[in-house]
Amino acid sequence: MSRVAVVTDTTHYLPRDVVRDAGLTEVSLYVREGDTLTREADMPTFDAFYERLRTSAELPTTSQPSIGDFLTAYEPLAAEGRDIVSVHLSGGISGTVESARQAAAELERRGVSSRVIVVDSGSACGGLGGIVLATAAAARGGLDADEVAARAQAAHEATKIWFAVDTLEYLRRGGRIGSVQAWVGGALKVKPILTLENELVPIERVRTGRRAFERMVDYLRSRHDDGATTWFIQHIRAPEEAERLVEEGRRIFGTEPLFVSEIGPVIGAHVGPGLLGVAGMPPSMLEER
Repeated sequence: MSRVAVVTDTTHYLPRDVVRDAGLTEVSLYVREGDTLTREADMPTFDAFYERLRTSAELPTTSQPSIGDFLTAYEPLAAEGRDIVSVHLSGGISGTVESARQAAAELERRGVSSRVIVVDSGSACGGLGGIVLATAAAARGGLDADEVAARAQAAHEATKIWFAVDTLEYLRRGGRIGSVQAWVGGALKVKPILTLENELVPIERVRTGRRAFERMVDYLRSRHDDGATTWFIQHIRAPEEAERLVEEGRRIFGTEPLFVSEIGPVIGAHVGPGLLGVAGMPPSMLEER
């Protein structure tokens, strides 16, 4: 058991076996549909949620974990005498990281000797997933809490993501649109390509899903050329397109993706079905040293 525990939240959407093998502790965000509040971590699949999202006139809402949720995760780890590095969804789009900071301050107030270092990943979904896996690799390598947190920060700076969404309508209705606001209006019928740099940032607008796919392939090539040869793919309700993108990635990199997975309800409620995303990071970020 490493002396530093890594805690994250559910918005990385890593495959479950990857989470288990990395030894991650998760804190769940929540989805509210009408009067029903559900922990995202308790959803065995996302199929029913996305069917409701497709047909419902009212968008679900999402909420961050409470301070108590974080304490429930931190306290057993502290009782084992482990320090904690807690890496979370960008503070530019969620209050999750602030809840984590408040929980860390509460542990300190109680005189708990274990350190808790909270890191804002500045990212989400696959970007957060890559950063968390880099953080966990540093912890397994026996680094101390400061060094593990430094790895998380380095991975944040080195991990870049692009994603194409089918429409801006969900972002517009949910109000989580950041600097993409300038595209609302005449842009709702195009296929926007975005990135996340603490908040949503527009890259370009294309007219067709085919062109959006081509641009995702172009981005994989650029990541390869930059030496970011650890790559991964995520999607929302687009498994066939994701598999096609994986095939292109295999040709470009000559390797398998680090992971391929579907983005869940907390993020999916705000971007809608049809998302296709790619990311890459330098393989050195995953070294256990």
